[in-house]
Amino acid sequence: MIKTIGVLTSGGDAPGMNAAIRAVVRAGCELGMKVYGINRGYNGLMENDMYEMHLRTVSDIINRGGTILYSARSDRFKTEEGMQAAIRVCRERGIDGLVVIGGDGSFRGARDLSLRGVPCVAIPGTIDNDIACCDRTIGYDTAMNTVVEMVDRIRDTTESHDRCAVVEVMGRGAGYLVLNAGIACGATSILMPEVPFDFERDVIERMKRTQRSNKVHFVIMVSEAIGGVDEMAKRIQKETGVESRATVLGHVQRGGSPTAADRILGSQMGYHAVQLLKDGIGNRVVATQKGEILDFDIFEALNMSKEIDLGLYKMSNEISI
Repeated sequence: MIKTIGVLTSGGDAPGMNAAIRAVVRAGCELGMKVYGINRGYNGLMENDMYEMHLRTVSDIINRGGTILYSARSDRFKTEEGMQAAIRVCRERGIDGLVVIGGDGSFRGARDLSLRGVPCVAIPGTIDNDIACCDRTIGYDTAMNTVVEMVDRIRDTTESHDRCAVVEVMGRGAGYLVLNAGIACGATSILMPEVPFDFERDVIERMKRTQRSNKVHFVIMVSEAIGGVDEMAKRIQKETGVESRATVLGHVQRGGSPTAADRILGSQMGYHAVQLLKDGIGNRVVATQKGEILDFDIFEALNMSKEIDLGLYKMSNEISI
């Protein structure tokens, strides 16, 4: 019987992680479990940096961005020595299972702990939305809305001066954030790693075509996996005559109060994770597909692939001229 669990956040922070932590703590306490909050991800687990959490420990955090447990990436944890250090701490604390909130790198750590006898349930928390088994990850909706808000502000000044804004959007190696935010912002061109592009054809010629229909200001949105927005802006200005500016939105996209959608999703996933551990089930990834909360074997989840919606990309090209 699972009597004591731990919860940690690992990798990049994402709005809505606190909602998931809150749900884990309260669901666990309601089941009579002892719940430890582990600081700074797997580093804190190896170093025994944790504290017992109660119902009121997680009051008033559902609206906060970031993670109250802090986060970190750990090279040491990837080694067998680091893994064994974490397992020793779990035994010393009497931890029967772990909830790990993070991205695919965090999932691999959860998988390795599960294989060594510590049941783990992973929850996808990442603004990149690049977890294959999951339609929507915690933090993605908030980040997308943040991008839209920031680009709307950039558009105001771009329109005032008849300029072109070249905006770099986060997402690591995935284009979900830049594609969907780009559609919502009416970007003239969207450049993302999943779709090969020709800069002359897909940016310069598109701009010139729209100029012939009297368009005088532009927004070009570029995935961080492609980068090079400063050089793009210089080339656009040289070849089109449109004054151009580059903007890297950066880590503003990770911060801020989570949207209602991310608060609800985090709560659902955190609750589901505790129900799995209650039944002694580990080595799982919680996911959402078609609005339903479900779970997958962690090996299966890590081997899945996720494809971008090329229909959305085609639509964006046809309606943003």
